[in-house]
Amino acid sequence: MSTVNQFLFAFIASVFMVSIATADDWQIFRGPAGDGSSTLKNLPVEWAIDKNVTWKTDLPGEGWSSPVVYKGVVYLTAAIAQRKTDETSAYDLTVFGINLDNGEVRWKKTVFVQPADAPRRHQKNSHASPTPIVHDDQVYVHFGHQGTACLSLTGEVIWKTVSIEYKPVHGNGGTPVIVDDTIVFSVDGAAIAKVIALDLSNGEVRWTFDRESNAPRKFSFSTPALIEVDGKRQIVSPGSDVVHGLDAETGEMIWKVKYDGYSVIPKPVFRDGLVYVCTSYNTPWIYCIDPTGKGDITETHVRWSHQKQVPHTPSIIITEGRIYMVSDRGIGSCLDAKSGEVIWQERVGGNYSASPLLANGLIYMQSEQGDATVIEAGPEYKVVAKNTFGQRTLASYGVTDGTLLIRTSEALYCIQKKD
Repeated sequence: MSTVNQFLFAFIASVFMVSIATADDWQIFRGPAGDGSSTLKNLPVEWAIDKNVTWKTDLPGEGWSSPVVYKGVVYLTAAIAQRKTDETSAYDLTVFGINLDNGEVRWKKTVFVQPADAPRRHQKNSHASPTPIVHDDQVYVHFGHQGTACLSLTGEVIWKTVSIEYKPVHGNGGTPVIVDDTIVFSVDGAAIAKVIALDLSNGEVRWTFDRESNAPRKFSFSTPALIEVDGKRQIVSPGSDVVHGLDAETGEMIWKVKYDGYSVIPKPVFRDGLVYVCTSYNTPWIYCIDPTGKGDITETHVRWSHQKQVPHTPSIIITEGRIYMVSDRGIGSCLDAKSGEVIWQERVGGNYSASPLLANGLIYMQSEQGDATVIEAGPEYKVVAKNTFGQRTLASYGVTDGTLLIRTSEALYCIQKKD
């Protein structure tokens, strides 16, 4: 074989291998599109502690970050108490790399130490709630007020920063998003309400947007959404009493919509040119927003809003012109995405914090009790399966080819359909 042909063969092989490695990977919170949807058609539908569990890996400490998957490795974070006194303890804020094949811990790395006098978390929160991001063969982890870091795929710290200081309420929460060569996240604490972009290469601040919030409760925990409107990308970032559309390159405000809400958690979803935002506490609403406006568009670009049984915590699913959501108290709803009209509303059962998953025409809803209800995505409420697991979980699913990853308070489970 000639040198040229050898090179061409190697190049084609490398491209092919990369495509194999990344085709089904789940590298960010809520999956490749950031909206809870998967194109996979072979995910398991039924499971239990003793059914369709390929492996289980016990996890030390606590954490509600969701598992992400890249090239056969599962990445997640945990806060491991240095003493057994819980809230009075210092915590090792740790990242894990776990083999997808067998559940063995490939490596673990403590990146930060949270001191014992750090602000306390909410009982439904953890000290390790933001989900890791895998991007360009590097792992980015965020612990809110405790710091942000970049690691190699083998767990070596490339950079870390604790330069963003603020006092949180109820601990850390929202997951960042990658925008070009920056990592962007919200900083909505007791007194500070900002959106910040860090340089991916070194963790230095690239830009800061000040919400200039007058909200009586400024704290929120939302994950931004990256969207494209008229050929220009926007970062949609909800906070207390307001959601902002920001220029993705500069962080400058393009638009805002005001509402009454705080401790905002659900991630916005963008579909068919419209943005859907939930407002969380005290009474959650869902807003449908046309993001083509400029300035304060509260009175001009809100297509509709809906209040009944909207989730405080789980994000929503949108597919085929319908919105699917489950409230924290276990009421499932289906709305028309264009009008907000209720198509159906049913009691699913249980309490919910994890965001649902859409795959192969099915919607998976994981309760805080660890049980899962699988329904058809359709104009009628039809249950396909109910799965009893029996271990507390607030983390959303991790997904890869033929596999669901479920994180509970005790362990990480690999769920696969058995032939």
